[in-house]
Amino acid sequence: MSAILLDPEILSTFQDLQAQAYDVGEPDPTAMTLATADGGGRVSLRAVLLKHVDERGFVFYTNLESDKGRQLAANPRAALCFLWMRLRNQVQVRIEGAVEAVADHDADAYFARRPRESQIGAWASKQSQTLPDRATFDQRMQEFETRFAGGPVPRPPFWSGRRVCPDMVEFWYGARYRLHQRDRWEFVDSQWQRRLLYP
Repeated sequence: MSAILLDPEILSTFQDLQAQAYDVGEPDPTAMTLATADGGGRVSLRAVLLKHVDERGFVFYTNLESDKGRQLAANPRAALCFLWMRLRNQVQVRIEGAVEAVADHDADAYFARRPRESQIGAWASKQSQTLPDRATFDQRMQEFETRFAGGPVPRPPFWSGRRVCPDMVEFWYGARYRLHQRDRWEFVDSQWQRRLLYP
């Protein structure tokens, strides 16, 4: 469990901006870019969806045997970036920090709320591995649909949530002529400190 909790102002600022992103019609204000690196330092990134945020950090779910799952096991740090193009003159929220596992009961509860087809897909997909053809995946979907017919679909043991526990959060507010405002929060000497950055 991370010992760093978000400053209340950081959390409320993020939640307020995300609410505004919904109000202005952003396609999906939960979408965020996730950057990870393997043990050798090779960096990868992809878009994932934020499923929960509180003072402990930002949660997403994944197949733990996927590329990102293996990279986070080898190097449990990550960076996130939210980009809301329709909000004001564009707003970004940049986040960096350590990564920890969510509690099993939280992962179970979230998995139980997913559509059944998504639950079956979590079992059927060997995420990030080579797929010979689409028919192979369709066959695996049918196999697991048959396996769990007539009952609930349990969460796979290789599928769970990860929480990014920030030690840096930056709120980036776009402005004309690239005269942006950058408010950076960093956890230094056991406390959150705030400073402005040049654009």
